[in-house]
Amino acid sequence: MPTVALVTMGCARNEVDSEELAGRLSASGWSLAAETDDADVIVVNTCGFVEAAKKDSIDALLAAADLTDGAAGRAVVAVGCLAERYGAELAEALPEARVLGFDDYGDISARLHDALAGTPHVPHTPRDRRTLLPLTPVERPAAAAAISTPGHHTATPLASEEVGAPGHCSSDARGMLAAWTGPGSGPRPLRRRLESGPVAPLKLASGCDRRCSFCAIPSFRGAFLSRPPAELLEEAAWLAADGVRELVLVSENSTSYGKDLGELRLLELLLPRLAGIDGIERVRVNYLQPAEMRPSLVEVLTGTDRVVPYFDLSFQHSAPEVLRRMRRFGDTDRFLGLIEQIRSRAPLAGIRTNVIVGFPGETGSDLQELERFLTAARLDTVGVFGYSDEDGTEAVGFDGKLDPEEIRDRVARITDLVEELTEARAADRVGDVVEVLVEAVDPGEYPGAELFGPACAEGRAAHQAPEVDGGVVLIGPEPTLGQIVPAKVVGNCGVDLIAVLG
Repeated sequence: MPTVALVTMGCARNEVDSEELAGRLSASGWSLAAETDDADVIVVNTCGFVEAAKKDSIDALLAAADLTDGAAGRAVVAVGCLAERYGAELAEALPEARVLGFDDYGDISARLHDALAGTPHVPHTPRDRRTLLPLTPVERPAAAAAISTPGHHTATPLASEEVGAPGHCSSDARGMLAAWTGPGSGPRPLRRRLESGPVAPLKLASGCDRRCSFCAIPSFRGAFLSRPPAELLEEAAWLAADGVRELVLVSENSTSYGKDLGELRLLELLLPRLAGIDGIERVRVNYLQPAEMRPSLVEVLTGTDRVVPYFDLSFQHSAPEVLRRMRRFGDTDRFLGLIEQIRSRAPLAGIRTNVIVGFPGETGSDLQELERFLTAARLDTVGVFGYSDEDGTEAVGFDGKLDPEEIRDRVARITDLVEELTEARAADRVGDVVEVLVEAVDPGEYPGAELFGPACAEGRAAHQAPEVDGGVVLIGPEPTLGQIVPAKVVGNCGVDLIAVLG
């Protein structure tokens, strides 16, 4: 039985894609190796988002190639966004790895056997995947079966005559929700978990219809495509049965969920159903577009039991002229109005964002406007990125490019401000009681131990998403892994909280 190890780079969406590949390979007789040293084939699921992520992916491929060292019967395979985005170009630059595109996923077992055998392979020539689906969103579900969309497949594929049946690709979104009556009533997930633990991503949709001038993702991830709700509910129940307590809904644009299924507010209908699945204690939604936020979604996210009031809002900037050049909408005051709307309903809601500094044409006044927004917004976490050209994007041709050193200076300036503001926001939570999902026990030393005593566990409060928003150090009797426990915040270290179990 051949063995394969999967190495995942980048975001949680890639994690879901890797687990789909693991499910396909396991069903085809492959043994999944926990360590790359033990594998006949090392599959690196690459990230192609920004330069730093591309470099990390290439480094991972080179490290895998060093392990195999050209040995007969061993191979390195590149999949994922970098492989899809560059195809034959990547294969030429990196002959150590066989490069596969998204269209190869359906026959991944055969492709890996070919790699082991050294069978000649012609890497794909990249194409704009937005052109693979109809321009009109409601026409996409029926056409989706003919293309490969990572993370959108089940172990019980639909026959062509079933397309449009309730619970699958129908435009009757409410009928799709009603069709799922509990575990086993929907399509079986084609997924194999690669890591255990109480948290798991659930892919809500793929692709994006927005045309942000700095972003290349839609060109290689394709047009926006929702997953049918019955498929999501079945996969969520499967995850719950495997010990998952928190679902993190991921996509390129979660606020658009359902627009291609005939119901723009489908997310508002889906969230209570997901939260009602036995075993699920938290549902979190990532990747919300500010321009697409609506009062009904704010209401559900702040008022539904087990749906955490968490808002991952992609503001990117707040100066109007910069946003227009980015092909985005809004301004400082509108964004602050949205934040006020959220906090009026949930004062302790978690709100995070990313911002791009040094975009072509950004003036000193624009930077000051961004500072005004960040100061007034009091966000929990802010990712700060310096602008860089991305192949194939509109912004590559813009005038007004800033000197790289100036961009670095602006990034440092905004980063310093953000660190001060987010630490102050964390300090505002001292005295609050937070519900913490325990993710590690006996974590060892931490900054502040001399003041508060030894830690018994670590976890995350409702306002903290995995990996990006800090965490909570717990003091007191050791809780159980995966348990959600109340704790009173007594201090902070940056964005991390220190809390005593109640």
